[in-house]
Amino acid sequence: MSNSIYFILGLCMKSGNLLSGEFQCEKAVKKNKAKLVIIAKDASLNTKKLFKDKCNYRKIPIYEFGTKEQLGKAIGKSPRSSLAVIDENFSLKLIKMLDSDRL
Repeated sequence: MSNSIYFILGLCMKSGNLLSGEFQCEKAVKKNKAKLVIIAKDASLNTKKLFKDKCNYRKIPIYEFGTKEQLGKAIGKSPRSSLAVIDENFSLKLIKMLDSDRL
């Protein structure tokens, strides 16, 4: 299932509906543009806390998934610790996939 998640993240990036990197993601969360935030499992504790606090306050779904290396590779970039999906449809599909991946 996780390969499908990486594939959807790649599609999301190509369509211009994904932001990556701490600065861009934080900006999208603050402006309520982010519909979903994904944090790498190996991201720093400070990064995890920062995004969890901001997302919980704004009721934006947040998930820990993959490693920085895997997330970066999925979107064709260098390692990334945070991704923000700004499209409603992509975010709903990814949430469904991330929830079933947890089981």
